[in-house]
Amino acid sequence: MPFVRLLLAAVALFFAGPAARPAAAPAKPALWVVRDADTTVYLFGSVHELRPDLAWFQGPVRRAFEASDALVLELIAPPEAEVQEALRRAAPPADAPPLPERLPPGYAKKLAAATRAAGYPEGAFDRMDPWLAATSLSILPLRRNGYRREAGVEAVLTKAAARTGKPVEGLETQGDQIAIFDQLPEAEQITMLTRVLDGQDAATETMRRTAEAWARGDTDGLAAIVSEDLRQTSDVVQQRVLADRNAAWADWIVKRMARPGTVFVAVGTGHLVGRGSLQDALAARGLTVRRLTPAPANP
Repeated sequence: MPFVRLLLAAVALFFAGPAARPAAAPAKPALWVVRDADTTVYLFGSVHELRPDLAWFQGPVRRAFEASDALVLELIAPPEAEVQEALRRAAPPADAPPLPERLPPGYAKKLAAATRAAGYPEGAFDRMDPWLAATSLSILPLRRNGYRREAGVEAVLTKAAARTGKPVEGLETQGDQIAIFDQLPEAEQITMLTRVLDGQDAATETMRRTAEAWARGDTDGLAAIVSEDLRQTSDVVQQRVLADRNAAWADWIVKRMARPGTVFVAVGTGHLVGRGSLQDALAARGLTVRRLTPAPANP
């Protein structure tokens, strides 16, 4: 799934239903570490939706998690009531034109078709901002093809942390993540939605490529997928979705390095590959990031 879709999928976790329990299949995703004399920070790239038959929580990743004092995610899932209140505050004004009237020619029909295919009632997105419609629709092709939230990285790690009594911390709040999109100019939001509507058929294939590269630890392959998406993404979206957040998270890690202990940080895998990655932001702040798992010999 391209980078912007990866983030849309992360937000969409809060609209998703339950899924099957993971079974076993080998995977060797990439893992990095930042260390000083008394502090260790593991960095792990998350894929928010995976197939239940992919067994990735094992080997070096599991050992690093079990050695950690705390789990740090992009976001801790808030109660449903809090999500709905945040969305209510972000809703367009009552006098705003219905969403189909704000779309380019031909896209009202595409939105209606996608709405029907998703099983939503007619007009379900009429009073939504484009980013939220894009969020809601971006996950549906994946669900139809076996990708599940409960098999994704956040869900598995959160369950493991609860089982072992490990505290969980969020780098962002629900409001922060909503604001990433809600504060974008409407033209940018509409572009997001039209790309989702145009890409329904290709979304599953892109997700398959992403999941397979991630499972192999093929960060070059992941970087190529992300780069392909970013070439179609405006500078303002790249800044808000990628650069600003990597900078903020790097600052958090720098501060965390001042305290002893071990933490396991899992953020979207798009933040950990390619130019401008979180590792690059940490290097600019004087920290050395080392990869712990080997890259595939023949990615």
